[in-house]
Amino acid sequence: MPIDRLLKDGQHTPEQIELLNNAFNHALNLLSVADRNDPLCEMVARTVIEVSATGTRKPRKIAEVAVALIGLR
Repeated sequence: MPIDRLLKDGQHTPEQIELLNNAFNHALNLLSVADRNDPLCEMVARTVIEVSATGTRKPRKIAEVAVALIGLR
């Protein structure tokens, strides 16, 4: 899963990693992406991380904003 690879920098707590994984999975569900090897997954992962950096702590909200920023829905 692309987001796990991006979070191996040691800068995130286990709670943050769980929140980001939940947001990432929700965003992929919103986009109907089933193949986790799809190149779109990395873009989604990076966008989810960027959105979470704004201080939002609700996985669904992070996912919705990330999907909106990507512009595919």
